[in-house]
Amino acid sequence: MSHPPMPPARHINVGEVTLSVHEAGPEDGLPVLLLHGWPELALSWAAQIAALANAGYRVIAPDNRGFGASDAPHETSAYHVDRLTGDIAGLLDALGIEKAVIAGHDWGGILMWHAACLIPERFLGAVGVNTPHLPRGSKPPTEVFREMGGEEHYIVRFQDEAADGIFKGREADFFDFVFGASFPSADIEKLPPSVTHLPKRFERFIERGGLKSEDDVVVPDDARAEFARVYAKTGFRGGLNWYRNFDTNWERMGGVDHRLAMPCLMISAECDYMLPPKLTAWMPALCKDLEMHVIPGIGHWTQYEAPDELNAYLIDWLRRRF
Repeated sequence: MSHPPMPPARHINVGEVTLSVHEAGPEDGLPVLLLHGWPELALSWAAQIAALANAGYRVIAPDNRGFGASDAPHETSAYHVDRLTGDIAGLLDALGIEKAVIAGHDWGGILMWHAACLIPERFLGAVGVNTPHLPRGSKPPTEVFREMGGEEHYIVRFQDEAADGIFKGREADFFDFVFGASFPSADIEKLPPSVTHLPKRFERFIERGGLKSEDDVVVPDDARAEFARVYAKTGFRGGLNWYRNFDTNWERMGGVDHRLAMPCLMISAECDYMLPPKLTAWMPALCKDLEMHVIPGIGHWTQYEAPDELNAYLIDWLRRRF
């Protein structure tokens, strides 16, 4: 595996914070905004940035608030969905863009779907990569995660600010671990609740001597080294603060119409055990104009595991719909 080069970043004041933003493609191209998840950076979209720019699109990929070279306020409340959505609107304003197609993976996908509901007038279309658009549940998300995996569920663990230091000083090992290959699809339904115990699994990974072979990871070594370098500098708190707003965001989205009229594309990964394709079952009821695909044989890190397939779906859909 090799990692495509990233276009240079520039710092853009979006209102409350300044974001580090990578841009590529012609300025008069259709704007496509890419939002990364945890524990990622804009770097995760490198293959998509190159392909979309070469296809004539204006690509915008920020390090989200709390990540990488972007501002990372300390307080948890700074990562409320309204403030993160404000970053998106502020970025589009700063770039002179009225409307864009927005795509998100993992937490970037959660924010993208929420933003599509809260400020739909800013988007031409929405693309979920692994992360589906879901209706608001009947109970706070942390209760659901606690029922799934108990107190050791990683999202429950991350509610405690002590989690900020779990991976400190072991960044290289962490990214060797977290970017590991997925479970086979046939095993997904059989996985025990302990599969969600990410900190404990990481400790066992270290005890076993860490990474044994490059065949055991899906992200190339140069990219993992860059992630480790950046997180050793920034720490993990900013990204974990997104998790600490799960319940407050759930409260905020109460009474918000989750139905979307804009064109929507959903690209799932067959072997993503946390965001399996079956979670997309709600989407036809929520998205009036929906197209869905499943990429077989891959797990959570779709941008790296199936870059060509993902790029093909994105570009084909963009060309047909816009």
